[in-house]
Amino acid sequence: MFGMIKNSLLGTAEVWPCRVLSTGKRVSKCIFFPCVIGKDKVGYEERVYEGGKFATVELTGKPYDEAVNEAVLKLLKYVGGSNDQGAGMGMMSPVCTTVFPAEDGSLQQKVKVLLRIPSKFQASPPSPTDESIQIEEREEMTVYSTQFGGYAKEMDYVNYAAKLTSALGNEETYHKDFYFCNGYDPPMKPYGRRNEVWLLKK
Repeated sequence: MFGMIKNSLLGTAEVWPCRVLSTGKRVSKCIFFPCVIGKDKVGYEERVYEGGKFATVELTGKPYDEAVNEAVLKLLKYVGGSNDQGAGMGMMSPVCTTVFPAEDGSLQQKVKVLLRIPSKFQASPPSPTDESIQIEEREEMTVYSTQFGGYAKEMDYVNYAAKLTSALGNEETYHKDFYFCNGYDPPMKPYGRRNEVWLLKK
């Protein structure tokens, strides 16, 4: 696992393949989320992400930050060698978490954390030794994405999801019953951190 984190720090982690379809910036006026105040220019991109095989962990009944930390540790161990081949697979980014908003915008205590299998192992992924990890085949998807920095917590993702939703307005169609929270960096990276919220286009 140390080698995997080292690779991520040095910028050699493999990134989930995607292509950018368009970019935009609109003034966000959020009236439903009190944590987002006033006008804010929100930059975003429309991207297409490749499908493929993913290692996934689902957790319920725990707050977002606690659940994600637990799930990510399981996935890091899996790609670090806790699999039937003992293979150190290398790190992929981002770590992608599916979240389910409540009516007030807060997040339900239910997450599904995804980590794309590195390209070298896509054809035949090693089997996890942890039974809570599942290997799934997922299709290509198109998302609207906005980016922000720092050490992201639940409220940061909720805030930026609200900003992105407001910026897109009624002009774009996307799923509203879930969205994706994404982290690109290992915990010990202090600067230049990258986090994103994705809304899945219908």
